[in-house]
Amino acid sequence: MQRYVIEREIPEIGSAAREELKGAADQSNSVLHAMQSEGKHIQWEHSYVAGDKTFCVYVADGRELIDEHAERSGFPASIVTEVGKIIDPTTANG
Repeated sequence: MQRYVIEREIPEIGSAAREELKGAADQSNSVLHAMQSEGKHIQWEHSYVAGDKTFCVYVADGRELIDEHAERSGFPASIVTEVGKIIDPTTANG
């Protein structure tokens, strides 16, 4: 599976209450579960919430699954970027 970073423009998401974020996560998880039960390989790793955007990290068998999840969940996939490589502080040690 390939990793993707998805930028979602969602007005005022950064000021959403915990219950609203819980509802959004529940909605996303419900769609993911349905897609997985259909044999589609897609998984949500985590998201960062900042201002009017979320930056979500997913792994999936293809970009089309990211688009399908966005359509079915109602959460926009404003910009989808396929991750080519990952670096972190330990990269300097290698």
